[in-house]
Amino acid sequence: MSSYIIEADGGSRGNPGPAGYGAVVMDATDRQVLAEAAEAIGVTTNNVAEYRGLIAGLTSVLAVGGEDAQVAVRMDSKLVIEQMAGRWKIKNEGLRPLALEAGKLARRLRVTEWTWIPREQNRHADRLANEAMDAAAKGLTWKAGGAAGPALTDSPPTPTSAASGTRGDSGTSARSRSSSTSTQQTDLLDVAAADISDLSAPSASLATTQQRNRGTGWAPPTRVATSLLLLRHGETPLSVDRRFSGLGDAELTTKGLAQASAAAERLSREPYHLDVIVSSPLKRARQTAEAVAQRTGVAVEVDDDLREADFGVWEGHTFTEVQRGWPAELAAWLADPTTAPPDGESFEAVAERVKRAEERLVERYEGRTVLIVSHVTPIKTLLRFALMAPPAALYRMHLDLACLSLIEHYADGQSVVKSFNDTFHLR
Repeated sequence: MSSYIIEADGGSRGNPGPAGYGAVVMDATDRQVLAEAAEAIGVTTNNVAEYRGLIAGLTSVLAVGGEDAQVAVRMDSKLVIEQMAGRWKIKNEGLRPLALEAGKLARRLRVTEWTWIPREQNRHADRLANEAMDAAAKGLTWKAGGAAGPALTDSPPTPTSAASGTRGDSGTSARSRSSSTSTQQTDLLDVAAADISDLSAPSASLATTQQRNRGTGWAPPTRVATSLLLLRHGETPLSVDRRFSGLGDAELTTKGLAQASAAAERLSREPYHLDVIVSSPLKRARQTAEAVAQRTGVAVEVDDDLREADFGVWEGHTFTEVQRGWPAELAAWLADPTTAPPDGESFEAVAERVKRAEERLVERYEGRTVLIVSHVTPIKTLLRFALMAPPAALYRMHLDLACLSLIEHYADGQSVVKSFNDTFHLR
């Protein structure tokens, strides 16, 4: 059986500053280079870039060797190596989603070693990272072989010098880096409502070598935005009783229909100009979306990836009932986004499909206004992605029934949250 070596790196010119990552996959027998990956990833920290390099390397091994391939991972980031080996705890919540994503990829392989190597032995990955950052500084994108092409931005950035960056949390030496292709009990009492209201999906970062260019961080946002208006559906019988409501197809109550109508009335007036309405397939969301469609004349599309989380055997139960009936399972689910309820779906899995839907819609409807009618978990996940917030931030969000939020996505990959939990139309 073939075995492989990953060497990965990442860095930031400023920490935080313009950043990038790089990874190389080699045959373990003769060190023949089998794959390279590198990408500028905008403004972030050294440690984030290093994790992104690892993720790119693991993804590349899966593409080259397939599931269960044997691989040794070598990096000059002590922090990443020790955390992935389980010897160091992850104290920075912003790194936890990246570590979870890397761990999920690693479990699909047979990782024989997590080895720290000196910087001098990691020159290949370091070079790839710096090539990606240098290209981005000139308004270009890195391509295999060290070539560079036009960056996907409307306003090319001003070229900058390859100034050295400094090391962050990992405590290793200062230098420039780059590479390629994340009172709780009170909050949890609130989350027992329909759609497990106010408990969101702490999720891993989903950036991979296959992901489209998300911007470089050198240029300001472009002026034309793709607007995602996020509308939570109206009241259902399960939300009245504050019960887990996932894939169960509850209908809107009389009050819920009135809430949907109020939202529709608002969205049919200035300053709103809807181009597209996209709904979760679940009945409560579709009823809300159809109310808006009747007022605006815009047809409703259905996207299955925007459905609520599947809460499995907990569906229809209150939080207290679940706490009494499944105490160990509930504790594990609340502690780890990769853990699913019995017969249900993990928050990490929800985040993966929500990310797919977001990227699909932003690409398909670039420069237009899209109304997304969905549920608490998908909407909070979209907001978290836009804010680049750690998973714990989701526990500090509250979304009312039939509330509106707004995210604007720019062509260079930057996102801005313009409004959050707006219920003016319900007053």
